[in-house]
Amino acid sequence: MNAFSYLDLLNLLGPETILVLTSLAALFVDLGALRDQPLPRRWLAGGGVTALGGLLAILWLTNVTAQANLAHGILVVDPLTQLVKVVLVAMLLFTVALSLRAEFTEHVGEYFCLLLLATVGMMFLVSSEDVLTIFVALELTSLSLYILTAFNKRSLVSAEAGLKYFLFGGVAAAFTLFGLSLIYGLAGSTNLREIATNLAGKGTDPLLMVALIMVVMGFGFKIAAVPFHLWAPDAYQGAPTPAAALIASGSKVASFFVFAKVMALGFAGIEGNGAWRQFAPGWVPVLATLAVASMLLGNLAAIAQSSVKRLLAYSAIAHAGYMLLGLLAMSNPHRRADGMAALVYYITTYGLTTIGAFGVVQIVERTGGDSLENFAGFSRRAPLVAVCLMVFMLSLAGIPPLAGFFGKFYLFTAAAGAEPGNLGLLWLVIFAIAMSAVSLYYYLQVLKRAFVAAPAEAAIAPVVSFMERLTLALLALAVVVLGALPAWLLGPIADAIKAAGF
Repeated sequence: MNAFSYLDLLNLLGPETILVLTSLAALFVDLGALRDQPLPRRWLAGGGVTALGGLLAILWLTNVTAQANLAHGILVVDPLTQLVKVVLVAMLLFTVALSLRAEFTEHVGEYFCLLLLATVGMMFLVSSEDVLTIFVALELTSLSLYILTAFNKRSLVSAEAGLKYFLFGGVAAAFTLFGLSLIYGLAGSTNLREIATNLAGKGTDPLLMVALIMVVMGFGFKIAAVPFHLWAPDAYQGAPTPAAALIASGSKVASFFVFAKVMALGFAGIEGNGAWRQFAPGWVPVLATLAVASMLLGNLAAIAQSSVKRLLAYSAIAHAGYMLLGLLAMSNPHRRADGMAALVYYITTYGLTTIGAFGVVQIVERTGGDSLENFAGFSRRAPLVAVCLMVFMLSLAGIPPLAGFFGKFYLFTAAAGAEPGNLGLLWLVIFAIAMSAVSLYYYLQVLKRAFVAAPAEAAIAPVVSFMERLTLALLALAVVVLGALPAWLLGPIADAIKAAGF
């Protein structure tokens, strides 16, 4: 184990160990100590235990500076993976804060246990460069999220969403595993860097292209890229709102990060060409096609939605298309760091924004549902929450000086500079800018209902707890600050990427 003792290993896996122990503690506190207590008290206690474990994990992550690459990439700990783990745990904490007033289930301990296990799966996902470990971590995350999606047993919509998510996910997992097995057969290794070395010179081997397509299909499902997106609208709408927030944020962060590592490290040398009318076989033209389809379908389908949850789902599909530009920017080894920095900044700010948007939707749902009509006159019923909604929607649309604008700017710049000699991906950047303009329409539709439309006569003011106000205000403040001062996040990201030698 590279001269590492078990104590050293425990030190490296401290955050994950803390969260696993916290999941057991949440079960014990709820099922053992508080089983007969009122439901609000159980939610508060479970959330408190989970939050404490999350804070301890972040404290460990920010204070342990050890680096390691154990057992040929099964566990990789470096500043970049530690930074992404901090982001994932932070998103867990915001999700917990939005869950404290939930009433969709009486199984409080199990709910928080699944949130923690899903986060542990995501953390292992970003900490590995071995395809088998990546697959196992992916399944740990997925199984937890499948159950969370169907956790509201009182809702048939939730059960249907969970079943669809599970069935599509099972098929996607099969394709992923088959593709990885073909890669192992061709390369004779499960380590991403060794795979790239052993595949050098194979060019466009037909079997390699089949393996590549299968792996892209599997990860395309996880990131909800077209045409592997069919689960997303139903899952976002049917899942309990806090669970949908974690699926849309933390899951996306972990999936895109590991997808970028698989493509840039494992398939280095078979990028191909994505320049307009100069396509050459490889993963770049495949991802470019997925990006175009995702941006086009996601944005156009979002316009027709009357449910804000489904609108956010199609918006997530469109944003997956934007994020793919970060992966495409990494096709140039000399610009790989720029592409990774742009991608990590974008997925982080997008995740925070999306959690905030779902938090607002959860409050509006208490007044009757998540349809656009329920948002009518919302600014007069909950002014502070409506202002936060405006920040989140305008950031998703890419309006300056919010984080969403700078995220897109940095992402598009990295993609355009991937091939500086001929600006080969410029056509894709132009298309992404045009689709961003289209997205502004449906985001403004939500804000029009909230700030311009008159409330219905029977409309009631939602009851918003102090914790919900504080959480939404912090998320909105983060979106504003990271947009006005992007170096606060980009600086640590760039330093982490440099230290990791990515």
